[in-house]
Amino acid sequence: MDGSFGNFFEIARIQSEVNRLFDVLLQNRSTEGEGTHPWLPNVDVCETEDTVVVRCELPGVPREALRLIAQGSTLLVSGEKAPVHPGGDAKFHCMERSTGSFQRVVHLPPMVNTRGARAQLDNGVLTVVLPKVSNRRGEEFSIPVEEV
Repeated sequence: MDGSFGNFFEIARIQSEVNRLFDVLLQNRSTEGEGTHPWLPNVDVCETEDTVVVRCELPGVPREALRLIAQGSTLLVSGEKAPVHPGGDAKFHCMERSTGSFQRVVHLPPMVNTRGARAQLDNGVLTVVLPKVSNRRGEEFSIPVEEV
């Protein structure tokens, strides 16, 4: 990967973190006083020669509770993690694990084929593999000049 793409991906990473921060702030503001706390799963986006791979940490979220939507250059991961009840007359002394609904928007590089995506949930990690499309835009080619 050359330096120009490295800078692009660093800027995209920073933008993703800023978007995540605003998502958290807006969601916390919209749920104040409701007794629920939406959460945002952590996401990694990496690229191989042929694919873009998105990995999302979703511990305790069953496959049936997940919804994935790819549109344009975004991937929407949403679902719900059921609350844990201690059972019987037990009471929580500490409750740090997040529960409730979540929605995470992942910005994808423009060179992916969202229709060819495949997803797998394994041991609490959702992996979405999106094949790249050949980017013919920006390729250099010679244009012959005709004499009139």
